[in-house]
Formats: sequence, C-alpha cells, structure tokens
Amino acid sequence: MIIIENEKAIVYLYGFSTRKRMYIDNLLGILSEQTKNNISIAIVLIHDGVIGTSQRGTIPRLLDKLLNLSISVFALLPDLLARGIEPNTVDPRIKCIEYEDLVEILAETPKVASWM
Repeated sequence: MIIIENEKAIVYLYGFSTRKRMYIDNLLGILSEQTKNNISIAIVLIHDGVIGTSQRGTIPRLLDKLLNLSISVFALLPDLLARGIEPNTVDPRIKCIEYEDLVEILAETPKVASWM
C-alpha cells in the first residue's frame, strides 16, 4: 500500500519514452503552469515512460526538469522490470510502485489524464 503525502488534483499517466523530447516537452509546459497555480499533481510513468529513469545512464534533461517540479513522480515496477531497469537504480525522486498502488492512486484522484 502506497501512502500519498496529500490528495492529488490530477494524475497524468505518461507512456512515451522520456527520451522523446517532443512529448515530454509538451507535458512539462502544462505541468509548469499548473504547479504555478498550486495544483497538486502526480505523474505515473508507465510503458516506455520509464525509459531514462535509471541513474546508470544519463537522465534526460527534460525528465530532470520534470523531477525538479513540486509534483509526485511514480514509475510502474512491472514496466521497469520489463525494460531491464532495476528498481534500485531509479532516480530517488521517483517512487517505484506496483499495480495495486496505481489502482489506489487512480481511485483517490478526481482527474486522470492519459499522456500516451
């Protein structure tokens, strides 16, 4: 069971590789505006969205920017493992979660946006 520090107003499910600049750049622009308005946000990296999260490689610049926003960032553990990413190598600003945790996050959040 995952404990979310406070209720989130919106959760984004992000499924594109974080190395694909166009997609993460668009999301980053939206998130930057929302965080200026104190909207409580979480992002769950799923599918190829987990690519680039390992500290064994270079964290993509835009992912690093995203991780420095005042948001919660999660990565789906089965997607990490399916892509050969060991959870203990994931950037510490990202919390690894299981499917059950994802269901809990989505159930507790009034708005969910799929970015895939």
